[in-house]
Amino acid sequence: MNDLLPFGPGAWIFIASYLGSLLILGWFGYRARRENTLQDFYLAGRGFGVIVLLLTLYATQYSGNSVFGVAGATYRVGYSWLIAVHYMLAIIVFYLTFAPKLHSLAHARSFVTPADFLRDRYGSEAICLVASVVMIVALSNYLLAQLMTMGRAMQGLAGAYGDIAYDYGVIGLTLIMVIYGTLGGIRAIAWTDVIQGGVLMAGFFVLIILLRAEFGPLSQATDTILASPDPLKIARPDNAMLREWLSYILVIGMGAALYPQAIQRIYAARSRRALSRSLAVMAFLPFATAFIAVIAGIYALAYVPGLEGAATDQVLSRLLRSIQEGSLFGYAFVVVIFSAILAALMSTADSAMLSISSMFTKDIYGSHIRKKAAEAVLTRIGKRCSWLVVCGLATLAIALKDQASLITLIDRKFDLLIQLVPAFMVGIHWTGLRAGPVLAGILTGLVTSLALAFGPFEFVVAGKIWGFHPGIYGLCANATIAIGGSLWPIGQNFFDLTDLGRR
Repeated sequence: MNDLLPFGPGAWIFIASYLGSLLILGWFGYRARRENTLQDFYLAGRGFGVIVLLLTLYATQYSGNSVFGVAGATYRVGYSWLIAVHYMLAIIVFYLTFAPKLHSLAHARSFVTPADFLRDRYGSEAICLVASVVMIVALSNYLLAQLMTMGRAMQGLAGAYGDIAYDYGVIGLTLIMVIYGTLGGIRAIAWTDVIQGGVLMAGFFVLIILLRAEFGPLSQATDTILASPDPLKIARPDNAMLREWLSYILVIGMGAALYPQAIQRIYAARSRRALSRSLAVMAFLPFATAFIAVIAGIYALAYVPGLEGAATDQVLSRLLRSIQEGSLFGYAFVVVIFSAILAALMSTADSAMLSISSMFTKDIYGSHIRKKAAEAVLTRIGKRCSWLVVCGLATLAIALKDQASLITLIDRKFDLLIQLVPAFMVGIHWTGLRAGPVLAGILTGLVTSLALAFGPFEFVVAGKIWGFHPGIYGLCANATIAIGGSLWPIGQNFFDLTDLGRR
């Protein structure tokens, strides 16, 4: 938001009131608790209906950071970045491959964390531990990115005091988030997501109307790009781009479907019918969010030329500034959309925070350190874990504010997460998939992905090999070992020996 005009007192009163309302919802979430258990704190007693489940999934899936990223990528690539709509749709497709059956199992067997399914399915503490560590590392990196973006959003409105505003933005917004999150658990977070998701969804519809009013129809923007020195940005994708499209569809579709916070929302659905209805509506939401962000990038490409490098991620804020300067309504809209973007960042961050604490508490502390701890004790440990994780990452976000390039490591989170695909998406349907080959496959996939991503290989171009993410190659090796080892009698015996954590 670096290019917005500074807000006046009225705007800041509105933003402060909105943030204060989140704390009130946290208190109501605390008062609404039914018991001091992990299921109540992390899953709200499995009582999410269609509307709450839909909006909490939406607010979690679409962060302010991803919205700015889609607009910036469209500015750099052009119409080809319509892939953003495709990979957001792919997430829903991959949800449907396992979510309904996983929901039924979760209700029948009282799952709380993603590793609970793995423990029930494979009887292997080694698989649970590896999967939990992979998810915690991926989410910690993601949470750090959200905290840094919160600081950047505040920094852009402070002018000469930007560095101070960044620090106070990270600290203040993180403090609000962790207070309402640890007060009311996922119940409070879901209630805030209802507000945040609703405001963000409405804001995007108003944004597309205001963009057309400010700059004219999209066809006119397309003609402007055609007349520019770089008309290739509206050209048909070549073979290299098509391979990259397929890679993004696979890696983001599978990886985001396995986000721990998404899996826990599957557990928290009141019924299988509520889950199915929510996912059915979710299938249309990429057109209301990612597609509008692509259109914003096209408008910026036509009317805000000359941006390069990291500045391209600020194209949406450039457009918002034009709207802000145009009228009093435009100014008020930008204040609301700014609040919605902060809300989207916080809704993504709070969900990641709660998932990290649940996995550490139940799958690491409760399974390996204090195995007979009572539910109330584990719930208390989970809340403390949330504070420790967020305080540590907020400190790191402040320390790294001048080294944002380190956040490019976040691209690797999907390379890690998709190594869990065979364990979840294959294992839930095929009873013949065995623990030993699954564990060996996950470890092989992780090593392969990280070696290709960070190794000194000349064939790795822009983090990809022949247009495909390293995680795709790791997943191929992973699935070959997991499935082949389960089918091959000798392999079954060999890999079972490697699974030292098998019960």
